[in-house]
Amino acid sequence: MPITRRRFNQYLVALAGASNIPLAWGQAHALREGIDWRPIVPPAPRQDPEKIEVIEFFSYGCPFCGEFDPLIKAWAATLPDDIIFRQQPVSFGRMAWANLARLYFVLDDLGDTQRLNPLIFDALGRQGRRLYTERAISNWLELHDVDIAAFQAGFQSEQVTARLQASDALATQYGINAVPMIAVDGRFIVLGQEARGFNDLLTIASGLIDKARR
Repeated sequence: MPITRRRFNQYLVALAGASNIPLAWGQAHALREGIDWRPIVPPAPRQDPEKIEVIEFFSYGCPFCGEFDPLIKAWAATLPDDIIFRQQPVSFGRMAWANLARLYFVLDDLGDTQRLNPLIFDALGRQGRRLYTERAISNWLELHDVDIAAFQAGFQSEQVTARLQASDALATQYGINAVPMIAVDGRFIVLGQEARGFNDLLTIASGLIDKARR
């Protein structure tokens, strides 16, 4: 779902009530293909075929992803044990976003995404920090108690490069052309063309999880 400035402003209005995910919208509307969701054709294999996989495609460079991040994290924390939730950074072929994806993968390996994700979104989206090169990222991380030697060893490593390539390939396979975007079970993409805010997107995602179970 391409995010326009008008839609983003609508989302910001919805943030005021973001502490609870509203169910009324989802209960009042049957999920509609082409409006609320679209199929992934052909369906993509999941990492664990015994689980329902939910993926959020995102980038640190996307301000809408920064607004969405605490909401989807709170929602994901409520998901039952048969659901796997993961985030997937994408680059869309942009060098700056590729470096931000590398940053995510290194921090994931270091176990530091939970602490630093909100700080990175804030630095890029609100402070205007241009964390688009390895040097700029490294200088910023030094201010936040990160093992710089470990970061530098991982940033251009074969492992991180392979994860970046796999992530971009997955985004292509799923037909992801904008972020944030939610995929459910390798079969459904949340569109939310008539959604009133981020919470409605999560309600649609919950409905698609139920659909996947059925």
